[in-house]
Amino acid sequence: MPRFSVIVPVYKVQAHLHACLESVLGQSYSDLELIAVDDCSPDACGAVVDEFAARDPRVRPLHLPRNTGPGGARNAGMEAAGGDYLLFLDGDDTFAPGALRAIADRLKETGEPDVLVHGHARADWTGEQVRDEPAERLTERGPAPFRLQDRPGLLRVPGVAWNKACRREFVEREGLDFPPGRYEDTPWTFPVLVTAESIATLDRVCVVHRLRRRGDFLSTAGEGHFDVFEQYDRLYAFLDARPELAQWRQVLFRRMADHLSEMSGCRDRLPRAVRAEFLRQARDRLRRHHVPGTPAPLRLRLRDALVRTGAHRTFRALLAARRLARRTAHLAARLGRALRAAGLRLHYRVQLVLPLRQDRAVFGVSGGRGHSCSPGALESAFRGLAPHIGTAWVALPEHHHTVPPGTRRLVPGTAAYWTALARSKYVVHNAGFGHRTVKRRGQVFVQTRQGTPLKRMGLDLRERPAVARDTDLARLTREADRWDYVLSSNRHSTLTWERVHPGGYTVLEHGLPRNDVFQRATPADVARLRESLGVPRGSVAILYAPTYRDYRRTQVPGLDLERVLRRLGPRHVVLARPHPLHPGPLGEGSRVIDVSGHPSVEKLCLASDVLVTDYASLMFDYANLDRPIVIHAHDRDAYEATRGTCFDLRDFPPGVVARDEDELIDIFATGHWRGSRSAQLRAAFRERFCPYDDGHAAERVVRRVVLGETDLPPVVPLEARRPVPSAAASLARSPQASVPRPARPAGVTGSC
Repeated sequence: MPRFSVIVPVYKVQAHLHACLESVLGQSYSDLELIAVDDCSPDACGAVVDEFAARDPRVRPLHLPRNTGPGGARNAGMEAAGGDYLLFLDGDDTFAPGALRAIADRLKETGEPDVLVHGHARADWTGEQVRDEPAERLTERGPAPFRLQDRPGLLRVPGVAWNKACRREFVEREGLDFPPGRYEDTPWTFPVLVTAESIATLDRVCVVHRLRRRGDFLSTAGEGHFDVFEQYDRLYAFLDARPELAQWRQVLFRRMADHLSEMSGCRDRLPRAVRAEFLRQARDRLRRHHVPGTPAPLRLRLRDALVRTGAHRTFRALLAARRLARRTAHLAARLGRALRAAGLRLHYRVQLVLPLRQDRAVFGVSGGRGHSCSPGALESAFRGLAPHIGTAWVALPEHHHTVPPGTRRLVPGTAAYWTALARSKYVVHNAGFGHRTVKRRGQVFVQTRQGTPLKRMGLDLRERPAVARDTDLARLTREADRWDYVLSSNRHSTLTWERVHPGGYTVLEHGLPRNDVFQRATPADVARLRESLGVPRGSVAILYAPTYRDYRRTQVPGLDLERVLRRLGPRHVVLARPHPLHPGPLGEGSRVIDVSGHPSVEKLCLASDVLVTDYASLMFDYANLDRPIVIHAHDRDAYEATRGTCFDLRDFPPGVVARDEDELIDIFATGHWRGSRSAQLRAAFRERFCPYDDGHAAERVVRRVVLGETDLPPVVPLEARRPVPSAAASLARSPQASVPRPARPAGVTGSC
């Protein structure tokens, strides 16, 4: 008996069926049967199902003699199912990677509940994914399993079949099935929730629901949407037959009233000719199933009263008035924003003619993030070495808590922000404050950049049109003309910046201030950081920090982190740090710690024992810690063909290189990630790229730029530096047999 029976009704989805079935069979959790029900589809769906069944014994094809609709197809699948739990998936939807493993773990953790409700995302025809339900409704905090009475808000989670795992014995005991029709999910979802004796939630996207550009039922106008009335009649017939469920009539009435009201205002579902009839039938259902005393705000009670009394024209007039009010508010907001922008531009021009303040400096980093990166280290050095200069930090309000006391906090786009940019002598940023910023005579612009360059950028993008797209290269060169100083941590950076951002600036080869913390941190600091992140004591913390893929419209994690950790054993955890442009987490699981919102990547480096990355410049910073680095170059050819790199990383890697996921697992399992060859590669890499990062970079920059000193503190040689050791350093002496070693796939070897 398999753990899961995944039931997929199939009808006119031949273009997407391969992806759907592959997403099921490719799950890391394999204890399943896939029941694909061909609902007499007129296209090639039946042949696709048979093709998958021929190559995988877990696929059980069912071919219905006539079309029964999605409800009938699911019922046929349930009759054939033998798994402990039933899961449903539409033929054009997909499971997210690792979804079944997460569901299985949560079911075991919560004591085999009758129903597990999990999250989902909707993907439009462009591939963009948006999570559909508020995460707080699926929170895993609190006791579990629970009854619906404890969390009735679950009735507000989208009422669909494919966001739940239902215990088969529970479904059979309650006699639950799907009715015919197109809104068949309604009389399934609500009975499932109100009759379940135990429910649990999983706050994770497990299903990606595809919204088709054309042909999707919910976006097709027609009288087929009148089926919703019959489905609510079936729901109330079910409640009438179960007197013990009478307590839910009020809640479900409110849910029905909201649903029908929402549909009545959907022009893309109801043609003008049928809207009056739809409202009449809505009036009949609200009268028929009305429960006196149903709590609701006054606005909703007024809406329901208009529908129940048949005041269709008044109701439609109110809908039109509401749309007009929204449109008016939108236009008023646009006008207000335009007036405010004009006022701020005038304010900025006035500030530009006022005297420059010699005792002011303003700092910021890309994206309006918090106190971090090299500008953050320089701001601290300004306060320590030049206390006569007042400092200000530009950040979005949600990042203001990261700004140290004594530093002024500024919000981008405000009057205070433009005043600071116009009148501060020192302007420090790792990207730029924007092309509208004017450099005044006497101002000093310090460009710190964001690390040592590996990927192509600046004028190099002239030969990379797929990456450059609409990049204004002329504007980039004008931006570089405003820089007075550019920071560099090695000769490679100096040569690259002068080539890709030509200008009259001075390059300061003093090291990167953001890396100073690596030479100053103590083992106690590392222990506190690991504890704050939830890293278990004695574990190996892998910092996984991949870069952005320009050649992909949707960003897909390069590693199945749950599979990697399962193969490596319980002693490993992953700190998953996606690129800022990556739309979501890199993975989920009990040993995957999402650190995407952490304000300081430097602290994440300190807390980890090893870095796994691909082409991210973080490798150059991490090398200062003299800790192992593993390169996962699974898509090197594609990356080189699109973005490209300044040099071939295979010729000068900071550590061992894995060409695929299995090879990466093998590198860790065999210990090569921290072996002698890894240490030799890292030593050569550090000598080439980390000559000046000795912990005093920020001091040298402030003394040179602000204090005007030329006799600067000497650079500490590499061999004399003592970076803080990793927490796993002591584990290096432990027996190698303590690390589970999976079988090496044929032909796979770690490469350098």
